[in-house]
Amino acid sequence: MTEPAAPEPRHPLQIRDYRLFWVARFAGVIATLSMVVVLGWQVYDVARSDYGMSRSLAAFQLGLLGAAQFLPLFLLTPFAGFAADRFDRRWVAVAAMLLDIVIAAALGFATWSDNLTLPLLFLLAATHGTARVFFGPAMNALAPNIVPAWMIPRAIATNAIAWQFATVLGPAAGGMLYAVFPSFPYIVSVFLLALAALMVALIKPLRQPDIDRKLHPIRQVKDGLRFVWNDRFLLGAISLDLFAVLLGGVTALLPVFARDILQVGPIGLGWMRAAPAVGAGLVALWLAWKPMERNVGVKMLWAVAVYGLMTALFGISRELLASLGVLVVLGAADMISVFVRGSLVQLNTPDHMRGRVSSISGLAISASNELGELQSGVVAALIGATGAVVFGGVGAILVVVIWAYAYPELRNARTFAPAYRVKDDGKPAKEQEGAMT
Repeated sequence: MTEPAAPEPRHPLQIRDYRLFWVARFAGVIATLSMVVVLGWQVYDVARSDYGMSRSLAAFQLGLLGAAQFLPLFLLTPFAGFAADRFDRRWVAVAAMLLDIVIAAALGFATWSDNLTLPLLFLLAATHGTARVFFGPAMNALAPNIVPAWMIPRAIATNAIAWQFATVLGPAAGGMLYAVFPSFPYIVSVFLLALAALMVALIKPLRQPDIDRKLHPIRQVKDGLRFVWNDRFLLGAISLDLFAVLLGGVTALLPVFARDILQVGPIGLGWMRAAPAVGAGLVALWLAWKPMERNVGVKMLWAVAVYGLMTALFGISRELLASLGVLVVLGAADMISVFVRGSLVQLNTPDHMRGRVSSISGLAISASNELGELQSGVVAALIGATGAVVFGGVGAILVVVIWAYAYPELRNARTFAPAYRVKDDGKPAKEQEGAMT
């Protein structure tokens, strides 16, 4: 007598390997963001206390911290995408997490022994950037292999729940643990990263993407870059995030607001770093239950505009509760943008290109974050932290207006259905599919 067939899963969390992936992302994000928030505080505090720098010059060091993390991303991103398409994506992600464990241990020891210097902090930040550049494309390209294609938008929203709630817990835990004992955030990060690496290693082997293994690696890297460049839809979606967050990023200057403007210390810094994730997490819960389906392109553009507006309002706020409220709305708007953009990029990219396209998308996100930190630090050194944040928020709104007209493919995206394919020679085929016009 044959066993009745198991019912088809209707939600990503009903799939064993996706649950492992989800736990790995949750633990890994808590660990890395705990490290990042403490690292930013230590750079600013060491610059002010040990080096006697002024507020503006210490803020500039935060910009340099962003540049230190971005440099390996800029140099290695194309090759990280190739690695995610050429090798087992599970082991690429595990190797990156093992490197981050070494970084967390080194930061913990240097903090415990009171041997922190700016050059050491910048060096370890750059090494952390190297780990991230290989971790991101591998994990982003892994998820679509675990769930069926129709489930990808819901999987992205469920991913975002892990990401955003970890983004709440990570910075808050980092700030509070640092206040108790400065090495604690790094010690906890070591254990969480080890758990994340174990979860990924337990995922069953997946079918490798169909990639021409005879092609030279440099040629495959170039093919990935050409694919995105010739696809206006992907290029518009990726570059929108790049320039909007490059201008509108407020994260780098939060230590300035926490220490010298709002005067709330490392614990307050942790809450401010966590506040955007509260709004984003609530939106992610809603999207996981009821995914967005209609007029997705216009909603993405409006969400980025609200993100810019909230950034400007944060810059002029002088009350902690008001600042936290603005950051919550900022995070909610950002989550809508991330959900739409992530779904559009994944569903408009063939599997054999996902690693390379994910690496390029990741480079844009990292460039917007790390170079945004450099931009914020430079502008803050010139016109102050408040002026830098307001300037960036207004700039993000202008980017939305420009992109809405420069890339009509974005505002005309009605659903997540693929807009058109790109031929193997890198030229758009312009074959309309689905409901996207």
